[in-house]
This record gives sequence, C-alpha cells and structure tokens, in this order.
Amino acid sequence: MSEIALLSNTAATLIMVGLIWFVQRVHYPLLAKFEVSQQREVGNEHQRRTSQVVALPMLIEGVSTLVLLVDRPEQVTLVLPWLGAFLLAISLGSTIFLSVPLHQKMVDQPSADIGVKLVATNWPRTMSWTLRGVVCLVMCAQVMS
Repeated sequence: MSEIALLSNTAATLIMVGLIWFVQRVHYPLLAKFEVSQQREVGNEHQRRTSQVVALPMLIEGVSTLVLLVDRPEQVTLVLPWLGAFLLAISLGSTIFLSVPLHQKMVDQPSADIGVKLVATNWPRTMSWTLRGVVCLVMCAQVMS
C-alpha cells in the first residue's frame, strides 16, 4: 500500500510541478496583459477552468501525502514524507492566502497591477512544488535501490 501511495504522490506532484511552472512562466504573465475592463470575465473563466484541471491531482497529492506520513515504504528516510508534507503546506498556504484572494480581486475589483502581483506572489508555490517534486523522486529512488 505504501508504494502505491508513493507512486500516486509522485505522479500527482509532478503534474502539479508542470502546471505551476506553466502558470508562472506563461499563464500569469498573460493575465497581467489583460485590460482592466476584461479582468472580471477572464478571472471568472480562469477560476472555473483551473479548478477543473487541478482538483484531482491536488486531491490525490493531499491524500497520498497523509498516507505516506503514517505508512511510508521502509526504504524511505523518515524525514522525507514530513518534508514533502511541509512543502505541500507551503504550496497550499500560498494558494489559499495569496493566489485565491488575488484571483477574487481580479473578479470583484479589477486593477492594472493584479497580474503583476500574481506573478510575484506565485514564486513560493512554484518553488515549494518544485522542491516537492525533488523529494518525491528521491523517495522513489530510495525504494528502487
């Protein structure tokens, strides 16, 4: 069971790593280019479409992270699942406390600086998910060795 959790965790995390880098380098910079008059419509559509893409990987990542905290493969160093959980907390905390409010502001109170703020405040998520990907790959390497 713990190996399945690890593979699920790694797959979901790597999906999120790819998505967050796409968001950081492509999507958010493009959001910064929309006129204020377009932000409400773009913001609503962004929230709807993004939820459809990230819901399943984030659910799998969250559940499998919890499973690994209580049932890690014996070859995996004890600290790695906890480090992964800590990094996930940073990713989710940044999402909840930085990104979501800015997206809501884009819909409720559009302004010219929201896209720029999204790019700047997305770096904690980008780095924490990237580091999580490394942690997951290290855990997989430990199981395979």
